[in-house]
Amino acid sequence: MERLRKRAEFAAAARGRRIEKPGFVLQAVRREKIAGSGVGAASPGRAARFGFTVTKRLGKAAIRNRIRRRLREAARLVAPAHAAPGMDYVVVGRQAALRLPFERLVADLIDGLDRLSAERRGNARHRRAEPERVNDR
Repeated sequence: MERLRKRAEFAAAARGRRIEKPGFVLQAVRREKIAGSGVGAASPGRAARFGFTVTKRLGKAAIRNRIRRRLREAARLVAPAHAAPGMDYVVVGRQAALRLPFERLVADLIDGLDRLSAERRGNARHRRAEPERVNDR
């Protein structure tokens, strides 16, 4: 799995499509839409790339790292079958990623990737995907 490393790549994904789930927010953008990014900008046929971010407000480093590890492993499992080539994805961790069963994180990630792929194919015209509202309490 290839990773996003530059701030510009994360910022570009933040301007793209997004899916909200209880454990994370999934942001996506087609790689050729990244203006000024020398890495991968001209090669949309390459494998999907992922970036992971967890803000400091979620806790200390150990908690943030645990959230990031769980999300990274879920992405590693589902990316080959569900991530569209030539796309950049950013997974923004939420506090619920610690409490949710791992199988639920994987299922939510599959659903999010599939919904973004459906939008990309034109099944949901030029609008953002509706966020899934779930009461985390």
